[in-house]
Amino acid sequence: MLPWKRLLRPLAALVLTAAVATLPAAGTAQAATAPSSGWNDYSCKPSTAHPRPVVLVHGTLGNSVDNWLGLAPYLTSRGYCVFSLDYGQLDGVPLFHGLGPIDRSAAQLSVFVDRVLSATGAAEADVVGHSQGGMMPRYYLKFLGGAAKVNALVGIAPDNHGTNLSGLTKLLPYFPGAEDLLKATTPGLADQIVGSAFLTKLNAGGDTVPGVRYTVIASQYDEVVTPWRSQYLSGSDVHNVLLQDLCPLDLSEHLAIGLLDRIAFHEVANALDPAHATATTCASVFS
Repeated sequence: MLPWKRLLRPLAALVLTAAVATLPAAGTAQAATAPSSGWNDYSCKPSTAHPRPVVLVHGTLGNSVDNWLGLAPYLTSRGYCVFSLDYGQLDGVPLFHGLGPIDRSAAQLSVFVDRVLSATGAAEADVVGHSQGGMMPRYYLKFLGGAAKVNALVGIAPDNHGTNLSGLTKLLPYFPGAEDLLKATTPGLADQIVGSAFLTKLNAGGDTVPGVRYTVIASQYDEVVTPWRSQYLSGSDVHNVLLQDLCPLDLSEHLAIGLLDRIAFHEVANALDPAHATATTCASVFS
């Protein structure tokens, strides 16, 4: 197959995702509910050891349950009160979320954090997000008053400066109507393309806001957020981590790092409780 034909396949898949998302659903699905025992258990009260609830923010096409079947139990077993939300829903599209305008998704996060703080009695929360879920909260922190309510933001493979999908987004102008289709039907996808109006506003004037600790956990094998170094943030209270610096044997790509990588999970735990952090190594997969 010619190289240009190989390049067109992922681009076609991106456009197809936007088209499929607009199709009416075959039926109405009830919202998924996460297990209790600390995960979306609103009777959970933070302990002295872990005084802040943890809010998990899923990625594009994820939801409050599926994205966190690995990390949520990992954190609850360590004594954290853990909560997760659905955001960015499109009418008629069940289960696959994070497709709506990202500024509106950030407003949904704001409401959810207030609910969690009210239920737990905590003054602040910590936020952990995967992919879009690691980037979107920055809008909440910067423009919606979130900095006063969040102690730390941990981004797992976040697209902080957008993605070019290995250069494929540069081909969009060669497909008449493709970019307009993305913006009209799945604005959450369009907002994540390098150079979008949303990202320009988000990153203008600096990546961070005072009073919040930022951690970015990236993988050099990320095939979705590219180039992977664009995930990193600049600022005075930022810790950028490359997974392969912690464990050269870790081959996790964009999905695995958020869904099941216990080495990444260990580094999340370190970011949530830096005073008791322990070295993250290949052996952390057994921790």
